[in-house]
Amino acid sequence: MQVQLLQQRTRPTQAVIDRAPFLLVVAAKPAAKSALPSYAEFPYGDWLARRLGELPKAGRDKPQRFDLPNARATRVACASCAVDAEAFERLTLARRLVALLMPFEPDEVAVITLGFDDATTERMVEALVSALLAANAVLPDYRREPAARGGLRRIRWLGAHAAPGFRRSFAEAEGNALARYLTLLPPNDLTPGAYRKRLEQLAREQGWRATFLDVSTLRRRKAGAFLSVVRGSAVADAGIMYLSYRPERARGTVALVGKGICYDTGGVNLKPFKHMYGMHGDMQGSAVALGTLLALSRLRVPFRIDAWLALATNQIGARACVPNEVVAAADGTTIEIVHTDAEGRMVLADTLVFASRTQPDLIIDFATLTGSCINAIGTAYAGVFSNQRDWLQALIEVGRASGERVWPFPQDQDFAEPLDSAIADVKQCAVEDGIDHILAACFLARFVKHEVPWLHVDLSAAERKGGLAHVPTDATGFGVRYTCALLLDHPKLWRRAAAGGGTRPVR
Repeated sequence: MQVQLLQQRTRPTQAVIDRAPFLLVVAAKPAAKSALPSYAEFPYGDWLARRLGELPKAGRDKPQRFDLPNARATRVACASCAVDAEAFERLTLARRLVALLMPFEPDEVAVITLGFDDATTERMVEALVSALLAANAVLPDYRREPAARGGLRRIRWLGAHAAPGFRRSFAEAEGNALARYLTLLPPNDLTPGAYRKRLEQLAREQGWRATFLDVSTLRRRKAGAFLSVVRGSAVADAGIMYLSYRPERARGTVALVGKGICYDTGGVNLKPFKHMYGMHGDMQGSAVALGTLLALSRLRVPFRIDAWLALATNQIGARACVPNEVVAAADGTTIEIVHTDAEGRMVLADTLVFASRTQPDLIIDFATLTGSCINAIGTAYAGVFSNQRDWLQALIEVGRASGERVWPFPQDQDFAEPLDSAIADVKQCAVEDGIDHILAACFLARFVKHEVPWLHVDLSAAERKGGLAHVPTDATGFGVRYTCALLLDHPKLWRRAAAGGGTRPVR
């Protein structure tokens, strides 16, 4: 269902408020910690200030919900926010405010801000709009009585100073919702074969070119790293889906690579129960790459986008690969397999080889790759690695500005020493536990060819209990908003050639 954003420039009167069934109000936080924010501009400001004053001091800074003393009993969710709050704080506050109204299944929500300048007002309203769209997303629900979602029809911005439309926010929300939807599908509904069909249908709808490199094609291309993972699968439905968006007069190309392991048992190195439960979400990297492609296509960006999605399952079976095997990737690199549960880097290795052969201006890969990244920074940030060292501070700033925060890790040559093999060019991972997120990045870097700038995102923030920033579900779809901010707000960072490099066709 399409949500409409309506913008009313004049400050709302009491009559306007009385017609609103649901209202979100955010006031600027006063400088004095003990003072209540000013609601003087709000028609029911005195009443609201009294109600807040009756709360314990510890509760006044938290989002609250009240029913106004009017005939409609307008439900109001209100809170205060610091004028200099960063994007993550604004988005988190917006999620908590929206959560107070969504149980009532609103079809229209009005939004008003108080005490902010025009620029800060726009940023705060953008956060509220994004949170409303994220909460409104229709997600898989197999219960006989599914939870209600998707009923919001209108967002009404009361007192709008401008008419930005938030077109990008709507596109990012759609991409994020797609990523979350796919992530939440059970593994019997999202097999690699079923995933392929969904992607081909979406490509037809969006006008993307679609090419599927199936197992037979991958054998001809000598993609031994990818094929080692899928040998245990009973159904030969794995492969690499290549999608491409090609606008007219495009300048520059970005390749998005995603790990799409539709279920990960761990292979012969079988996961224990608690680590295997939820492994249908191990395809989130591919879902984020796809959601980003959708968002950027909706925005009709003037550059080419390729998406390379590695679709597979990591199963056990008589033909499954075992530790100590040596396989060769598509570029000829020989790999000693150490642990069959480090399958993500294997499917990504060949996918990166194919993506970099087209020589795009930038490759970004997304993967729920390592538990060690979660151990290092938790689930509120994602880890990032790049072969462009001078980008690292900019990558942090993009995260702070977008509200999807990242933190870079090193990958100096000496870090890769545990991957030295006595029998092959490289080990797949180290035998001992430790800095596996760094080792995984060092491993993947070998397969990025032609000096293509590369960014690896280890999605430690893909799952977070209770949601993250503006997203209210445990599956966060993290990465769509970040990548849009990186590509759209920092084009000079990633464009390698002023004329825009062409890409070679996939054969």
